[in-house]
Parts: sequence; C-alpha cells; structure tokens
Amino acid sequence: MTSDQPARPCVLIPVYNHAAAITATCTGARRLGVPLLLVDDGSDTECAQVLDTLAKAEDVSLVRLSENRGKGAAVKAGLIEAARQGFTHALQVDADSQHEASDFPPFLEGLTADQEELRIAYPLFDQSVPRHRYYARYATHALVWLNTLSFALRDTMCGVKLYPVEAVNRLVARHGCGERMQFDTELPVRWLWAGLPVANLPVRVSYPLDGISHFNMWRDNVLLVIMHGRLFCGMLRRLPRVLLRRSRTSKYSA
Repeated sequence: MTSDQPARPCVLIPVYNHAAAITATCTGARRLGVPLLLVDDGSDTECAQVLDTLAKAEDVSLVRLSENRGKGAAVKAGLIEAARQGFTHALQVDADSQHEASDFPPFLEGLTADQEELRIAYPLFDQSVPRHRYYARYATHALVWLNTLSFALRDTMCGVKLYPVEAVNRLVARHGCGERMQFDTELPVRWLWAGLPVANLPVRVSYPLDGISHFNMWRDNVLLVIMHGRLFCGMLRRLPRVLLRRSRTSKYSA
C-alpha cells in the first residue's frame, strides 16, 4: 500500500573529468526543478574547479571523493548523502550530456515518498552510436536475461536510473554491488531478485564526437566477467525456487 506523502527527489550526477560537459548536463537536469547532487569522483583540477563553481548555486550540493574510486563508488556515496539530506529518490544521470534531458520528466511522474520502483532507462540511439558499442551491449543483455530468467530488465547499462534511496541503500549494504562499472548491472539484477518492481523508460542517446569514455578495457571487462559469474551462480541457487513458483502459477492460470 502506497501513502500519499509526496516524494522528495534529487538528480544525482557522478562526475569524473567531465569539465567540458558537466555544465550542460546540469542545465538539462535543472528542467526537472529538483535539487542537484554532484559527486566528484577524484576529478582533476580543471573539472574540480568547474564543480566548485556549479556548487555555489543554491540548488546544487557537492560531495567530493579524495581519489577516483569508480562510478559505483560515486553513486553509492551520492545515495548515502541523498539519504542524509532527506531525499526519497535519486535520478542518477551520467555527466557526459549524452542523454536527452527532455526525456527525464517521466522518471519522476507519480512518485510518492515510499514508492519502491526502480525506473531504468533504455536507450534510443541515433546514428552517432559506435556500432561496436551498440552490438557489444547485447552480450550483457543476454547475460542479464539469463541471470534473471526474465526479460524484465530491458537495458541495465544506460546511465539514467531512478533509485528509491532507502531501499537501494539497504540492498547495497547487503550485497555491495561493485565499485566501478559493474554497479550499473548488478544492482538492477539483485533488485529484481528481491522481488521489487521495475519500470523501463525510453531515453534518447547521442554520442558526441569528442566524448570521453572512462571504461577501462581490461580492468572493467575482468570485473564484469567476475560479476556475471557470481550472478550466474546466484541464479543457479535460485533456479529450483523459480521453476517451482512458475509451475504453481501455470497450474492456477490453466
């Protein structure tokens, strides 16, 4: 049962050396009319100075990590700060301005304070998307669908997600969910395993020619392989219960 208490959302933006893009990202996010929470994940001096300037605005808070710890660590630090400030939901948006800000409002529509629905963006790519990225992400999709035994998670890699703050912090306290890029995928899988609701919403995505990627080919791929292996083992442990539940459901619906 959901109460009528209004939600108190913020926009959470993890930032690592996006000095040229972060101002535009904040401008787009401001259309939502909610506070912004920036997390500086150990950026260089140039980007740190831009963040200091942005943080002078009344609607902007800044959390600064002393060294680069990864996207997952930055998001988790932001969620802890969001809870401390009393926000009920955090719309996490990547700092690189790839996502169309006019597609953000549906993520906040109909929210109440105790609504525990993870809202995940799935990308609508234009012609700027690198083809190797477009096709490579389907390997992750297939592994996610295998590990959840469902197609409920349309795309876990897109950098726009609405997190119910309290529920996500509880899940992270229990499972960790990774410090770097693996957080994007592991959190939604464990969320679904916990039986919590998910909604998939479209967001248009474009790739600027001078865009910056912080994906480390060797380190992050190794971390992702380890994560998917761990999730696969978790799926195998859950498999008998899932099959039994589906068997009972099919009997009742027959």
